[in-house]
Amino acid sequence: QVQLVESGGGLVQAGGSLRLSCAGSGGTFSNYVMGWLRQAPGKGRQFVAAINWSGNTIYYLDSLKGRFTISRDNAKNTVYLQMNNLKPEDTAVYYCAADRKRVGQVNDYWGQGTQVTVSS
Repeated sequence: QVQLVESGGGLVQAGGSLRLSCAGSGGTFSNYVMGWLRQAPGKGRQFVAAINWSGNTIYYLDSLKGRFTISRDNAKNTVYLQMNNLKPEDTAVYYCAADRKRVGQVNDYWGQGTQVTVSS
């Protein structure tokens, strides 16, 4: 049973940066595509980014390209989301996800979520 634990969320002013981390345990981390989704208040869950096991295939929500960067360290069983130039509309609960095929709305495993709040 894979367990995912996010960290790094918090309150930041617009224009600031945060780096989210997601530590995995209980499985062979490199077997999984890893990714991030987010859910803002009153809205559905939205895909943010995903990365394959080797790191050579990466997907982003188009509107986030250039501000968010996903990466992974398989030796540490950890995936990261570097978020720069944050905007109030980035405020959401950010979830880490793992899936054997692709990260989307339905995934094999989810983290508990970490709150990101961007003040204007």
